[in-house]
Amino acid sequence: MEEVPREAPRSQVREQAQEQVPAQAPDTEAHVTVGSPDAMQDLGRRIAALLRPGDLVLLTGELGAGKTTLTRGLGEGLGVRGAVTSPTFVIARVHPSLTGGPALVHVDAYRLGGGLDEMEDLDLDVSLPESVVVVEWGDGKVEELSDDRLHVVIRRAVGHEEVLDDVREVAVRGVGARWSAGAGLESLAGVLSE
Repeated sequence: MEEVPREAPRSQVREQAQEQVPAQAPDTEAHVTVGSPDAMQDLGRRIAALLRPGDLVLLTGELGAGKTTLTRGLGEGLGVRGAVTSPTFVIARVHPSLTGGPALVHVDAYRLGGGLDEMEDLDLDVSLPESVVVVEWGDGKVEELSDDRLHVVIRRAVGHEEVLDDVREVAVRGVGARWSAGAGLESLAGVLSE
């Protein structure tokens, strides 16, 4: 008589299925209150210490929120050449390293309506492996460049129904395996002031 295999218990089938599907790395996030433009630049320097070639950083925030100020700090922290200013009219600027580290590619996607297709002429996919690519207004446009990226969202702080002039609330969220263990993001959390 031939033995008929018994059906595995559902819990065992579920466990086997879960083993076959790779777990997606959880996002990690740090929250920082920034009290001045100088403190925003300092936050950029602190983030730069966590970056390495191939990192993609997306910056989101209203006009005047401090995206370029933060990028200026990133440039200082990475030790790049040239003044970091808004690339709104040239779309992108490359700042080579003065220290042998990665170059900073600073992109302003504000005037670009489309996604990655419209940005294809910038060759960001070619620059990414050896550079740190920072894209202002990049949400919904360049995420396809990398599964691993930092999203930095800058918001004006509000207190008692008034906007606090220089105070910003910054959320730094790491997405993907590169940032799954935090990669130092927890060191950013807190309050930065002059």
